Amino acid sequence: MADGESIKADLHIHSDASHDCNEPIELILEHAADIDIDAIAITDHDSIENSLKATEKASEYGLIGIPGVEVSTADGHLLALGVQECPEKGRPFHETVEKIRELGGLAVVPHPFQRTRHGVKKSDIKDCDAVEVYNSWSFTGWKNKKARKFAKKNNYPEIAASDAHSIGMIGQAYTEINTAFAEEEFEAEDVLAAIETGSNYMYGKRKPVALSLWDYGKALTKKTVWLLKETVLLPLGIKKYFNRWLD
Repeated sequence: MADGESIKADLHIHSDASHDCNEPIELILEHAADIDIDAIAITDHDSIENSLKATEKASEYGLIGIPGVEVSTADGHLLALGVQECPEKGRPFHETVEKIRELGGLAVVPHPFQRTRHGVKKSDIKDCDAVEVYNSWSFTGWKNKKARKFAKKNNYPEIAASDAHSIGMIGQAYTEINTAFAEEEFEAEDVLAAIETGSNYMYGKRKPVALSLWDYGKALTKKTVWLLKETVLLPLGIKKYFNRWLD
């Protein structure tokens, strides 16, 4: 989708289908496109319906949509990227990894070792397809460094992602994928293949603080306008006032 030599992919985003987020998918897609993210995966907790809808709508916003879900395994959270159905929650980690692969997806370990956030323990990670080595919610960055060290030691591909629970967090961390040698337009399958094989791949990074603040401002404005447009609870007199003002 991108016409440069790389694309930015944020592959860990939540929507209002998650219990701890209230962002609609249309607003997520709109904002991701506005801040120059090229590919996204909505990965709600044990729910894939919104992700499938977003994947279908993504091209309308000039984005690559990748279906996914954050599965609650018996041992912690696990991202399933590129799947069309949600693996059963509560199953052992290793069993869920195999199920994701059976469904044609990638099993990516998010925020590993962060036990307060349901991160999987090191001793439980015997096999996976990639490790989220940069999660923008890591306060000190220590667990991110630990995750990256673990991934390198075990030769696991690395990704960075925002783990956004509000639109202002989208793109706070992302994965860059090299597209310079792509013979055709990059699609979802190409993003997943690049991550799985480690080819055409560059480690993601956090956005500069100034740019993050600018994007936060755009997100706040966009959310305010969205709420005003979508609400049906404004008194009729206020609606008339706004209509006259807009006219």
